[in-house]
Amino acid sequence: MLRTEALHRLPVRAALPELTDALDRRGVAVLHAPPGTGKTTLVPLALAGLLDDGRPPARVLVAEPRRLAARSAAARMAWLLGERTGGSVGLTVRGERRVGASTRVEVVTTGVLLQRLQRDQELAGVDVVLVDECHERHLDADTALAFLVDVRAALRPELRLVAASATADTQSWARLLTGLEEGGPAPVVHGRGASHPVTVRHVPPPSGVRPAHGTRVDPALLRHVAATVRRAALGDDGPPGADGGDVLCFLPGAGEIGRVAGMLDDLTAAGWEVLQLHGRAPAAVQDAVLAGSATRRVVLATSVAESSLTVPGVRTVVDSGLARVPRVDHARGLGSLATVRVSHAAAAQRAGRAGREAPGVALRCWDQAEESRMPRFPAPEIAVADLTAFALQAACWGDPDASSLALPDAPPAGAMAAALETLRAVGAVDSDGRATARGRALAGLGVHPRLARALLDGAEAAGGRLAAEVVALLSEEPPRSWGADVPSVLRAARRAGRDEPYAARWRREVRRLTSALEAAGRTGRGGDGSGDLPEESAAGLVVALAYPERVAALRGRDSYLMVSGTRAEHAAGGARWLAVAAADRPAGAASARVGLAAEIDEDTALRAAGALRRRESRVAFDGDRRVVVAREVDALGAVELTARPLAEPEPERVREALLAALRAEGLRLLRWPEKAVSLRRRLDFLHRELGAPWPDVSDAALLGVVADHLSGDSLAVVDTFALLTGLLPWADGTASRLDELAPERVEVPSAQG
Repeated sequence: MLRTEALHRLPVRAALPELTDALDRRGVAVLHAPPGTGKTTLVPLALAGLLDDGRPPARVLVAEPRRLAARSAAARMAWLLGERTGGSVGLTVRGERRVGASTRVEVVTTGVLLQRLQRDQELAGVDVVLVDECHERHLDADTALAFLVDVRAALRPELRLVAASATADTQSWARLLTGLEEGGPAPVVHGRGASHPVTVRHVPPPSGVRPAHGTRVDPALLRHVAATVRRAALGDDGPPGADGGDVLCFLPGAGEIGRVAGMLDDLTAAGWEVLQLHGRAPAAVQDAVLAGSATRRVVLATSVAESSLTVPGVRTVVDSGLARVPRVDHARGLGSLATVRVSHAAAAQRAGRAGREAPGVALRCWDQAEESRMPRFPAPEIAVADLTAFALQAACWGDPDASSLALPDAPPAGAMAAALETLRAVGAVDSDGRATARGRALAGLGVHPRLARALLDGAEAAGGRLAAEVVALLSEEPPRSWGADVPSVLRAARRAGRDEPYAARWRREVRRLTSALEAAGRTGRGGDGSGDLPEESAAGLVVALAYPERVAALRGRDSYLMVSGTRAEHAAGGARWLAVAAADRPAGAASARVGLAAEIDEDTALRAAGALRRRESRVAFDGDRRVVVAREVDALGAVELTARPLAEPEPERVREALLAALRAEGLRLLRWPEKAVSLRRRLDFLHRELGAPWPDVSDAALLGVVADHLSGDSLAVVDTFALLTGLLPWADGTASRLDELAPERVEVPSAQG
C-alpha cells in the first residue's frame, strides 16, 4: 500500500514532469536536487511506474556509491510502497542479493553495476539507470557513467540514463552524458529543496592543535569536538527557537568516531543515545540511525551522512572539518588513507543537514579565516587513488588507456602506467594493455586485481577455503585489537561470535569468494578446497601473492627491506622474511610501518614474487672507499639474495657510475689538496670579476672537464690541481698574469710604527 502522504511531502515530486519529459525527448538527464528531497527514493519509483500515476511499468537500476546507502535507499523505497525489500524494490550489494520476480527497482552499488556491465554490456531487461551521488566523484561511479554512455552510443540508444547530484556543478555531467550527440548537452532538471535556515557558527579549537597527518588526528581536536557536541546537546549552542533535536557530528573515520564516543559517557548517563554511523557499523545501528527515535540522540558519522543518507531529527551539526580519502604512493607500492580538509561543497552539504526539518545550527570546528584555503570541491578519486582496478575495468571494456571514455577527469598518466605494470605482472593484460583471458577471470571475482590473483593462484597451493578466508581478511582491515599477525587474526575471525560485526561481514565474504572459486573450478588440489601447505605457510603465501612487491627481508633488528625498495619497521620482527599485508608511511618518517603481516620462508618469497627476480651485474660507486664496486647479483627486486665480485666490468659502465656519483654528491668526492683549493679560489675570483678568458670553475662547469680525466674505478686518480692548471688561458699569454691579478699572498703594511 502506497504511503501517499509521505510521497507527497517529498519536494522533488514537483520536478518529475520536467524529468520524465527530458527523458522522453533525449533519453538522458542530469537531476540536481539537495539531500533529503527524494531524488534517491521518489524518482526511481516514479520512473518504474510504481506510483499509480499512469506511467507505464519499467525496470529501473539505481546505483549508489556505498553499501550502506544502497541498503538505506532500498529499505526506504520499499517502506514507501508498504513492502519489504525484495519485492517491488530489490537490493544487490557484494555478498547480498534480495531480488524477486516482481522487482521493478533494483538498488545496487556502483561496484556491482560495473561487474554487471562487464558481463552484459546491453543490460538486458533494464530500461532506466540512475547513478546517484555523482558529485562525490567516486571512481566506480565515474567509470560506470562512462560505460553507460558507451552502451547508449553503440548498443542501446533507447536505454535511459539519469545522473543525480546533490550539488550544482551539473554542466560537466550534462556534456558528458551526450558526447557528440546532436542537440547539445543533456537537459538539467532542478529539484527544489524544502530546507530551513541554518545558522553557521565557527568554534575553532584552542591554539596549538596540530594538523592531521596520514590517519593521525590530534587528540586535542577530538576533545574539542566532543566538548562542542556536549555543549550543543545541553543547549548552550543549540538552534535558536527550536526544541534542540538531535546532534549530528561529522568525523573522518571509525577510529575518531569511537574515541569521541568514549568522551561522551556523561551524555549517555543523562539519557542521550550516542550512535556511531560508518560503513562498518552493524546493520542494526544503521537502521536505528535512519529510523529516528523519541530519545534525544547524538549521531557520530563519517562523510556517508553528507548526502547519501538522511538522518531524521537533526537540528545541530558539529563539523570537525576533516574527511578521509584514499591515497597511493606509486613509488613505494603503498596504498593508504589520508585525512584532509573538507571542501566548501562538502562543508555546505554537512551544514545543510541541520535544516532538513526545522531551523538549525552548524558548528564548524575551525577558524573562519581557514576557509580561504579550502578547496571548492572534493578531489576526484581518479586523481589520487590506486588505479589498478580501474585500469583492468577499462582493459576489459576494450579501452586499455581509457582515452575514449567519457570521464570528467582523465586518469593521471603516471598512475595509469603503474597500474598497467601491476596488471602485466599478474598476467591480467598483455604487452599492449589488452585484457587477457586470465584478466577477465580476475575482473569477474569482484575484488581488487591483486586480491583476485591471490585468490586464484593461492587456491592451488593453499586450498580454496583458506585462500578465500585470507583474501576476505585483506579486503577489509580487521580490528587492530586482533593483532598484526595474519594467521593469528585469521584464528580470531573464526572464533568471533555471530554478533561481532567484522566477523559477520568476513564470513559473508568468505562464502561469496568460495562460491566464485567453485564456479570457476578452482577449489584447490584434490577438488576439496584443501591445499598442500601447512596453514600458517599457506596464509603467508596468499598474502605474498597479493602483494609481491611488499615481500620483505630482515635487514637489522625489527627492520625490513621490501622488494619494492621501501624500508619498513615491524615491532614483532625476527622472522627472516615477511609477507606484508598492510603498511603505511607516516608523514616525515624514513621508513614504512607494518600493520599486518605473515611470516614466510625464502622459498615462499621466491614463489610469490618470482617475476621480480633478476640476475644482473650491478656497477655502483662506494662512497666510503670512493671506488666503483662491480658485482654479479641475484636479487628479488631490491633485496639481494647472493652477490659475487665481477672481475672485468665494462669500462663505460664504470665511468658512468663515477659520473653519476659526482652528479649526485658534487666535486667534494674528489681529492682537493691545499694548492688545488687555492688555485680554484683565485680562478673563481678572476672569472667573477673579469670574465673570459678566465675559466668558470663552478661544480657544474668542471663536471664535464672531470669526465675527461676519469680512468679506472677510482676518483682518487683525478689530479685536481693539474685539471685546473690545464684550464688556464695559456694560448694568449693571459695565464702569465695570474700572480699579478690574483696573487696567492698579499703582504700588508705592519700596523706598528
